[in-house]
Amino acid sequence: MCRRWASGPLLAVHAAIDSIEGGDNITSYPSSEWAERAFCKTCGTNLYYKITAEGPHSGATHVSVGIMDDISDMQLGREIFIEEKPAGYAFTDGAKQMTGAEVFAEVTSGSDRE
Repeated sequence: MCRRWASGPLLAVHAAIDSIEGGDNITSYPSSEWAERAFCKTCGTNLYYKITAEGPHSGATHVSVGIMDDISDMQLGREIFIEEKPAGYAFTDGAKQMTGAEVFAEVTSGSDRE
């Protein structure tokens, strides 16, 4: 789903968001049973996805790094849904790799986020 939404790998960062400036320009939709995705109504830019599934991670928001001006200090922390990764995608910095089943187990179990 992330590849379809972002036309490639989705690079996102967990962010604590209490409010969003310009929220009237943002729309969201339930993209799966466990998350919603949001984008700009004006230009269509992908903005974030938020966990909607019940559990300890409910409400966790992951913002697309594509909307950030400076990402030079960011490091890849993990790759998720690794079993669905196209063969041509290769990240080599030693990030934690998780299957979809591991991601769903974490979202519903209460394990700490990285």
